[in-house]
Amino acid sequence: MDNVIEVHDITKVYKMGEVEVHALRGVSFSIERGEVVAIMGPSGSGKSTLMNMIGCLDRPSGGDYYLDGVLVSSLTDDQLAVIRNKKVGFVFQSFNLLSRVSSLANVELPLRYAGVTSGRRELARQALESVGLGDRVKHRPTELSGGQQQRVAVARAIVNSPAIIMADEPTGNLDSKVGQEIMDLLLSLNKERGTTLIIVTHDSNVAAQTGRVIRLIDGFLDEGANGSKPKSRIEPVEREQTRQEKEAEKGSEL
Repeated sequence: MDNVIEVHDITKVYKMGEVEVHALRGVSFSIERGEVVAIMGPSGSGKSTLMNMIGCLDRPSGGDYYLDGVLVSSLTDDQLAVIRNKKVGFVFQSFNLLSRVSSLANVELPLRYAGVTSGRRELARQALESVGLGDRVKHRPTELSGGQQQRVAVARAIVNSPAIIMADEPTGNLDSKVGQEIMDLLLSLNKERGTTLIIVTHDSNVAAQTGRVIRLIDGFLDEGANGSKPKSRIEPVEREQTRQEKEAEKGSEL
């Protein structure tokens, strides 16, 4: 088994004056290389904190986290920045693009931070072509649609060939049609490149397209839900009809 992520009993405690907030409480799991995983949970469940741990944006208060064989939980802030740049590609709900520069310049940024000088522009161009924006390299984000901006963000995420792509609500600011196009793009990149894909989402339709769902409740893993395959995709209208049918059945019994 080739695990790209191994999390062993990690905890995260935030101190707010004299109050301690336990965001993660002894969480343990592993993710295999090339796997597609969704992280879900209600507000306050700890999923954003877990995302920060996996994405090397923060360190746990306790426990061990290995990313691609590296013990991340023991690294300094500078070392975290280096491994974050080389090993993790981020896709955010709000795109997080620089509005005053071109798509090409936005995609070049991770390469600049990594110290790449030779062939940097060509690598960025290739990344944009791989997400279907080869004809938009000179366009600024303000000249692109929401779906196109998210494609630029995906190109930026993959330009360094990271071990994992961390997508935080990647379809949250898009309509259902464009959101599905972004999901199809992410899944195709996973299939073609073998990049591990981790999606933090509230959307059960998005989660249903992954291979496994990791659920958090109050900082704990929901042991009854983790490790299982998600159910087949169900459209929101169908779920609403099911609830109405159940209510009708209850009414007929009274």
